Amino acid sequence: MQASIRPAERGYAICTSGRSGSNLLCQYLASTGQLGNPQEYFNPGGCRMFSDPDFPDEPEKQIERVLSRGATANGIYGLKILPAHIDTVSRSIRWTARLPDLKFVLLKRRDLLGQAVSALRALQTDQWRSTVTPQGAAVFDGEKIRERLRVAAREYARWEVFFARNGIEPIVVWYEEMTADPQAAVDAVGSLFGLQGRVPIRPDRVSLAMQRDAVSEAWKVRFREEYGGLDELDGV
Repeated sequence: MQASIRPAERGYAICTSGRSGSNLLCQYLASTGQLGNPQEYFNPGGCRMFSDPDFPDEPEKQIERVLSRGATANGIYGLKILPAHIDTVSRSIRWTARLPDLKFVLLKRRDLLGQAVSALRALQTDQWRSTVTPQGAAVFDGEKIRERLRVAAREYARWEVFFARNGIEPIVVWYEEMTADPQAAVDAVGSLFGLQGRVPIRPDRVSLAMQRDAVSEAWKVRFREEYGGLDELDGV
């Protein structure tokens, strides 16, 4: 007899900024088979590109996807969300009210310059995941890196205001620690549901890898040489 599947009754949102290692974290979590299947369910274009050609544009139907495809058999769902997603979905639904027993994970990257470099390279090459073939060449552009720095800073600041305004203390996962010890990051999320130490990553289900390389490091050095300065502050 097939085991019954519990309805999605509790879950989490990974709140983050672009190029923070979030796709990799989502895959680690999904690989456990116990911590949902977090994806960008409020990003219909991305879902259609990477996982579901028929993914809907309607936020109500996207919520249905979170609670069905985003859930594992134990009733835990997961999703990943960026500030731009909230700007869109909140126009028509109260997304937090529609997701039962919602908890929050804040994924941050200490190396903001590395994040900015990664963002520019992804925009130039259209390679948003390590499994995707680049479609163009990456060319150093200091001004655009500077703008991506501002974007990352703004997005993290928006999350901090969101949590402070609502009295929420999220679980915080740092990109650098997650890449050094993925299981510890997964256990931190598992602790939200009493599953710490009981949600092993399945490496055979993880296909993504870090995209950071020597080019990224060289761009960081060049940017600091050409655009660094201790006498001024950037606006965000």
